Amino acid sequence: MQEKLEQLFYFGLGSALMAKEKIEQVGDSTRGFRAERDRKAREFFEQAVAKGSEEREQLKGHIKEMLKEAIDELGLATRADIEALRQELARARQEQP
Repeated sequence: MQEKLEQLFYFGLGSALMAKEKIEQVGDSTRGFRAERDRKAREFFEQAVAKGSEEREQLKGHIKEMLKEAIDELGLATRADIEALRQELARARQEQP
């Protein structure tokens, strides 16, 4: 009877230790899974930011082109045109007596 109680005690102790080891293994794999998930999320975020930035630059270029076309169609003076007129006016003022 004593031997059976001893075996039962060791069985319970062994089972508890095995359960503890399994829980630790699951915890370790969960931490690994969480770290992998976080890495993938960070990578996705960085890719999305890069893609958005790239798209912004392309959109900015398209808008500039559309504005240039509109300025040309309307016959508006550009900054370069105005600067050339300023220089010409300054030369004309210098030539006056």
